[in-house]
Amino acid sequence: MFGTRPFRFAAALTVAALMPLTAAGQETIKLATLAPEKSPWVEALKEMGATWSKVTENRVILKVYAATIPREGEAIERMAVGNLQAATLMIAGLGELDDAFNVFGIPFFFESDAELEHVQRKLTPLIEQKLAAKKLHLVNWGNGGWVRLFSKNPIRTVADLKAAKLYTTEGDDRTVRWYAANGFNAVPLATGEMVKQLKLPRGSINAAPSPPVFAVAMQFFRDAPYMLDLPVAPLVGATVMTDAAWNKIAPKDREKMIEAARLMEKQTQERAPVLDANSIDEMKRSGILKPIALDAKDTATFRETVDKLTNSQRGVLVPADVFDLAVKERDAYRKAKGGRD
Repeated sequence: MFGTRPFRFAAALTVAALMPLTAAGQETIKLATLAPEKSPWVEALKEMGATWSKVTENRVILKVYAATIPREGEAIERMAVGNLQAATLMIAGLGELDDAFNVFGIPFFFESDAELEHVQRKLTPLIEQKLAAKKLHLVNWGNGGWVRLFSKNPIRTVADLKAAKLYTTEGDDRTVRWYAANGFNAVPLATGEMVKQLKLPRGSINAAPSPPVFAVAMQFFRDAPYMLDLPVAPLVGATVMTDAAWNKIAPKDREKMIEAARLMEKQTQERAPVLDANSIDEMKRSGILKPIALDAKDTATFRETVDKLTNSQRGVLVPADVFDLAVKERDAYRKAKGGRD
């Protein structure tokens, strides 16, 4: 939704690289992610893996393969045949596992990390059940910061947004149809192609949603310098493992691994706002970024208009029961905190 899909860091995936030797009595968990080497998320995964090795006395080894898959669906396919035992996925890949995950990609559905965390906690048991039916185990959640909208021309209203040629991730035909049905001009592209098209004076797109950290890493804010200073959606991720791999691990070791995974989850949640702020500051210092701030009235109008549109995702992109539970919990949280009605 509004391109909240994560970026496709394409690279060649070699079977040989995914077939390390395993010592007797040792379980090697091969995990793939689109995130690039040395990114905060890969570093966090490696820290978790080091902890797993330590607390299990090397009975469990985590091998992280960063940016070695062209798309998240390939990681899912490789888990199905046993070439991989785990994957860290963003909404695009998670949505391929189950539509329930799509609720976390609805634009302007959440307004804060605390709100997201509350709803996520309430939905986790239901999502774990859905994954269990597919013989998968939820290891932990991840947070990649908040997506902003970058564009070649200023976007201040939903009408402006509908007039834009908006990047969205290729491979999700239902989302493209949803865009079209609601009057948006969404153009599905691979991430690398997205960057190329933004550079062209008359490229196929002129707007792209992205977390600030990716806009800096890929430098496309230089070609799309206008940033709507209104968070679109959190970049939610999750690590999943096959039941076949999880069940081979002794229960006592699994308990220790879960503890380490929860620590990683907490750390990524805490680091995400800092990454957002630092990335935005860096773009501002360049003198190129042109933030577009909406006043309270315009923000309320923007959100109200989008709310009406995104409600149409119920039962189409997001299962009705999941959508209804998310709305119920989000609104209850807002009421308790004195937020929007």
